[in-house]
Amino acid sequence: MVEMNIDQDLSQFSDMAYRTCVAIYLLALAVSLVYYGMVRIANELRSARATEIAKLRKDAKASSAVGAGASVGASGGGVATLERDGDSIEDSTAGDSTINSDGALGSSDAALEARLPERLQADNVITRVKRADRWGGFTQALVWLGIAVHFLQVVLRGSATHRFPWGNLFEYITMVTLFGMVITAFVIRRKSMRVMWPWILVPVVAVMFYAGTKLYAETAPLVPSLRSYWFVIHVSVVSIGGGIGLVSGIASLMYLFRKSQPKGQEKGIMGAIISPLPAAEKLDALAYRACVWTLPIFGLGIIFGAIWADAAWGRFWGWDPKETVSLVTWILYAAYLHARATPGFRKAAAWINVTAFATMVFNLFFINIVISGLHSYAGLN
Repeated sequence: MVEMNIDQDLSQFSDMAYRTCVAIYLLALAVSLVYYGMVRIANELRSARATEIAKLRKDAKASSAVGAGASVGASGGGVATLERDGDSIEDSTAGDSTINSDGALGSSDAALEARLPERLQADNVITRVKRADRWGGFTQALVWLGIAVHFLQVVLRGSATHRFPWGNLFEYITMVTLFGMVITAFVIRRKSMRVMWPWILVPVVAVMFYAGTKLYAETAPLVPSLRSYWFVIHVSVVSIGGGIGLVSGIASLMYLFRKSQPKGQEKGIMGAIISPLPAAEKLDALAYRACVWTLPIFGLGIIFGAIWADAAWGRFWGWDPKETVSLVTWILYAAYLHARATPGFRKAAAWINVTAFATMVFNLFFINIVISGLHSYAGLN
């Protein structure tokens, strides 16, 4: 194979794009945290509004018990209904009579509305909700801008080296995080799921910052042992599986947090932090759907690696540390899906999924950096 010269200009542009991408993701994280806080405040107002309306209705019924048909709460003319703009903020109080089945705030008659404190009146809460929605849209726009720059960085890196750009640990992490961000952006594109962005962006920004500062490798040709068409197939499929697994694992982690603090029953500091999250059932469903794709794709990546190993080393499996931990990760994903389908094991299943995610991260960093093996292509000194 003819070894091409490295295009240093494209390499520098690639590095600039990487730093720009991390900066955009960091800005998106900051904006998403503002959005997250605004959702929490809006939910608290909705919960307080529901409580106050229930109290006023109870007082009104008690004071007018002598008059037949004088109770307050019947729907009719002069109703002030609190509507959300789309499906932007989840129900804040499960089972509350002032919240409709679609998640929109319910109604009270005009007289009851007028007795509410100004901060709990419909116009104020609607304004809060719409303001939060705008910040959520800003977050989504920044995320897509970051993804575009992220993709550009990968293209520039590949063009500079005249090869597919996942030949060392730095490049592999770049690919996994790119796939993870693209998949997440599509999966949680609904307004009601945008509150998940801080939980996704924190690990992504942390991993990319660490990769760019501690794991960075200069652009260089592939080492001879990686010069195979199986290199592209194996690593790209594993990267896609790992990116989807990132979404599934974080969703299960959020599910466990939400399960410990049920919607509408949040307590303490942790409850305040978790309160904007969707209901546990939605998070669990997201984790499950993502893992349904993770299992076959990640497994296919392992199979392609075994085929490549047979072509390169004359055997399909050698119990190398990286391939062994990859197999353990795949088995954990299979165990999660099995446990998830077993009645009464949903919470235990989530713990298995989180363990699988932790094992994947362990394989990505500890095995690649600390343990020497046949997969020691991190590109580190």
